Amino acid sequence: MADGATTGTAVRGLRAAAASVAGACVVVGVVAVTVAVVAGPGPGLTGYVSEAGVTDSGYAWTYRLGVFALAAALALLAAALPATLRPAAVLLATGAVCTLLSGAVTCSAGCPLPPFERATVADLVHGGASVVATAAVVFAMITIALSPGADGPLRRLAAGAAGVALPLAGAVGLAMLVVGRGSLVGVLERVLLTVAAAWGLGTAAILAAPGRRAGRAARGGGTMAA
Repeated sequence: MADGATTGTAVRGLRAAAASVAGACVVVGVVAVTVAVVAGPGPGLTGYVSEAGVTDSGYAWTYRLGVFALAAALALLAAALPATLRPAAVLLATGAVCTLLSGAVTCSAGCPLPPFERATVADLVHGGASVVATAAVVFAMITIALSPGADGPLRRLAAGAAGVALPLAGAVGLAMLVVGRGSLVGVLERVLLTVAAAWGLGTAAILAAPGRRAGRAARGGGTMAA
């Protein structure tokens, strides 16, 4: 019993630490990407966020480091989730890998994507990885919102974020196919990414909260792992 309690406490502590670092990575990533987008040579709200990372941008590495920090945040959030939310953790881990790929593979100037523009292989890899990463995060929100194994605060936050992110993601995809690159897609993309980042930060804060760990230990009698 004592060994089980010690193991459970250690696991909860490691998950809380992972959540704390994940929250810090979200902040670092968002700040770095925002600086690259605002200060870089991109076209502002009429282009994709990824355009801040093109090779000839003076802020390309600022952008990439921000994206890598966000990839780390997703991986750490996956590790911080309890075992009852394993499907959501798998989705977040998938999002982390795709986010890392999106940052590692640079798109060409303008980040052209079909059907309105001719894209290179790198553009398709970058764009595809970005789409899959975003979709994985949105589906992780939905999974947590629908999971009976999620704590109330986690479930409510995920439900609220998914309720905003899902229609936004659909609108972005539809606008890319019907309208193409422009201010509509640019604004929708930025709002969607803001919602995803806010959800990640809020989830990290909930998972790292000392009161939550104490409450779980009390409900489990201090003898079971999280």
